[in-house]
Amino acid sequence: MTSGLWELVLKGVWTTVQLLVLSALLATVVAFVVGIARTHRLWIVRFLAGFYTEVFRGTSALVMIFWVFFVLPVAFGWQLVPLWAGTLALGLTYGAYGTEIVRGALNAVDPAQQEGGVALSFTPWQRMRLILLPQAVPEMIPSFCNLLIELLKGTALVSVMGMGDLTFSANLVRLALQQSAEIYTYILLIYFVIAFTLTRLMRGLEKKLKAGIGKGPASTESQRVQTAGVGGGVA
Repeated sequence: MTSGLWELVLKGVWTTVQLLVLSALLATVVAFVVGIARTHRLWIVRFLAGFYTEVFRGTSALVMIFWVFFVLPVAFGWQLVPLWAGTLALGLTYGAYGTEIVRGALNAVDPAQQEGGVALSFTPWQRMRLILLPQAVPEMIPSFCNLLIELLKGTALVSVMGMGDLTFSANLVRLALQQSAEIYTYILLIYFVIAFTLTRLMRGLEKKLKAGIGKGPASTESQRVQTAGVGGGVA
């Protein structure tokens, strides 16, 4: 490929990364807000959170992108640029999947931890912030990593709006060179490199968070040594 075509592809990579970061931030906020709401003591809060989750999980991300970009301006007079339309559609859609990750991780925390917070007269928010979330968040990371990779692949859907993401740029290059196999092989490799980088970063974050609450490899080994030492002393 010529330098001009490579520049087009690189611009597509940058657009994809921007969309990924923005939609991931929105999805994370939605996942935690709605996920925590699904564990609320009031039934109406749980109902509304569950309703949102079911609606956005049960609709197509591609149709949601069309709706936000083409229907929203007609219905409400809000015309969004493609980047923000894609961010809104993908963030709300993938955030709905994230709510179940958050809800499941919170419910998996030992109930005794919750009871301990009640015994200490912690408010519900204090129990959530100081007890439940520090233990639940590290367990969410592997599932969030998978969801982030799915979101990366989902960014290709914005090409239907004519947005110059990686997939859209690749199609332009393909039309210019009439070389589908070579171009799409390059694009597959680029997506793989981005996904692999995200996976390594998320694994590093998981190890750091688990080490912070005493679940890292060093802490586990230390506990084994201490247990062995106690056992030896008793013998």
